[in-house]
Amino acid sequence: MAQKRSIFEDVAEAPMRDAPRGGMIDAKSRGARRGIRLWLWLLFALVVVMIAVGGLTRLTDSGLSITEWAPLSGAIPPLSEADWQAEFDRYRQIPEYQLQNRGMSLDAFKVIYWWEWGHRQLGRVIGLVWAVGFLGFLVARKIPAGWTGRLLLLGALGGLQGAIGWWMVASGLTGTMLDVASYRLAVHLGLAFVILGLIAWYATMLARPEAALMQARRSRDTRLMGWTGALLALSFVQILLGALVAGIDAGRTYPDWPLMAGGFLPPEPFELRPLWRNFFEDDGLVQFMHRMTGYLVLAAGIALWWRARRSPNAAARFAVNAVLAALLVQTLLGIVTVLYSAPWTLAILHQFGAVVLWTLLVRARHRAAYPLPQSVRG
Repeated sequence: MAQKRSIFEDVAEAPMRDAPRGGMIDAKSRGARRGIRLWLWLLFALVVVMIAVGGLTRLTDSGLSITEWAPLSGAIPPLSEADWQAEFDRYRQIPEYQLQNRGMSLDAFKVIYWWEWGHRQLGRVIGLVWAVGFLGFLVARKIPAGWTGRLLLLGALGGLQGAIGWWMVASGLTGTMLDVASYRLAVHLGLAFVILGLIAWYATMLARPEAALMQARRSRDTRLMGWTGALLALSFVQILLGALVAGIDAGRTYPDWPLMAGGFLPPEPFELRPLWRNFFEDDGLVQFMHRMTGYLVLAAGIALWWRARRSPNAAARFAVNAVLAALLVQTLLGIVTVLYSAPWTLAILHQFGAVVLWTLLVRARHRAAYPLPQSVRG
């Protein structure tokens, strides 16, 4: 039973209670948010480089130079002339050499080999950076509550990407294929952009405390979220179509714009049998689909910008303005790339433009979902 107090008791003699502390909502789950963000941005930069190196590997026809999948032992390149000759002999057994590169010298083979080896080695580096970072934060118990599964997902997707990469390469090692299957290349590139988008989203989420995110979610712009989500989905389709274009070198045919060989449609767009093959293997039809989807993405981007003008949040409006600027540059780059028959410099620049646009779209969606605080004046 509580002790009775006198009405004349001096309140100054009463024991003082601790003052309430703020920020308790995420005090136990804060973790090493800044350290994890820096680690994620490092992974992000490595994946961007990986996409660029992958594009150059494709443009230099180097992707089939290594005919075996050896995740561990493959990290060691040939160290002697006998090793180089053995690698070259294996390459000479595949259709690309027999039907396209017959007579290639060992020195020329070494050039394409180093491109593919570098591409695979970079994948190993990314996997190592992820593993060291994830296990380090996990052992130190510095991962914020609810984030272990998300960070583990990145590693799982990275492992899946390696398996898909080999599945892609294997398609060009038998039969009469001179390159990898274009649809497998599209899956490989598409997953790379999914991983890139997740890393950017996670790093942006970790830039603010959980309490701030919960508060911001109350004022999210659901319609702007829907618009940015739709443009993200449409842009992803365009990225897959771009991979199909790269896979069959469709960007180097029909170097005229806005028409194709003087017409709206390319000549004989449906001559392959069965019919579905045309949508993956006919260079004219694949380039046509990439062009038309590009126009649709541009129209959707302008509509998003028009919608964002009514957003009360200045940060969200600025993010969408950046999306539209990147989209206009990317559209112009696409047209110039076609007009010059897709030289490797413009092709890589166009691919990098897709990375920039994709990242800015992820950022714009986050700004709509979790608006930054602003003053009433702002």
